Parts: sequence; structure tokens; C-alpha cells
Amino acid sequence: MRAVLQRVTQASVTVDGAVIGQIEAGLMILVCAMPEDDEKTAEALALKISKLRLFKDDAGKMNLSLAQTGGAALVVSQFTLAADTSRGTRPGFSYAAKPDAAKALYLYFADQMRSLGIPVETGEFGADMSVALVNDGPVTICLDTDRP
Repeated sequence: MRAVLQRVTQASVTVDGAVIGQIEAGLMILVCAMPEDDEKTAEALALKISKLRLFKDDAGKMNLSLAQTGGAALVVSQFTLAADTSRGTRPGFSYAAKPDAAKALYLYFADQMRSLGIPVETGEFGADMSVALVNDGPVTICLDTDRP
């Protein structure tokens, strides 16, 4: 699975003019399932993200995890993280998981984050979404479960 994490002071996702997910301080998580991913992959990614020390402690150092701060996560599926740009100028998306499998893993990932005590809001899989956020720092981290 691939994920882009952005530390935010606020974030929201809107579909058809209605806000369907919204958080204050925490992480905006864009996530993409790849064909070889399974529930164990989603579990490992959720655990890693919950423990990453991306938030400032009292000394101003990034020493606290999302779980330690009580922050929330806004999880949005984004198949374009699987873009293949190696040829030409039009990205290919054959590296993304098929929609049914991707949706199941996306929802499972969100549930895993919840099971770790993280309040989670989500986007709508497959919808045309508008995402708004205020990146705090800015702090942006890219993760890929295929890379150590």
C-alpha cells in the first residue's frame, strides 16, 4: 500500500457540495491499495502510521505520535498514488489494485486505524471529492509498504 501523510491543523473532504468527513489536528492520509496488498499489509501500515512520531512535544521536537496526541485521521482513497509515469506524458494506473479489492482494503485500513484508538473520518471511495487542508509545518511523509 502507498500512503501520503500530511500533518494538518484541519482537513475536510466534500462530495457534491456536502462535507462528508472533517477533522481538526491530526493527519490527512491519502491511501492507495496495490494488487499484491492484503489485510496484513493494511494492518502493518495502520500500525506504522499510528506510531510515527510526527507531532511536536513540549520542547518543539517531533517526538509524539498521532496516538499520543489524541489527534484524528482523515483517510481518503487515492488510486493516483499508483501512477506509472515511466513512459510518455499520460500516467497509467495499472499498478493500482482493482476497484473491489481496493475499496475493501481502504475500508479495512480505516477500521484498523480506529482499532488503534485513532478517531477516523473518511472520504467516499470512487467519488469525485474536493479535499481541503491546512498542512502544519509543513510535514508531508510518503510511505510504501514495499519499501523498507
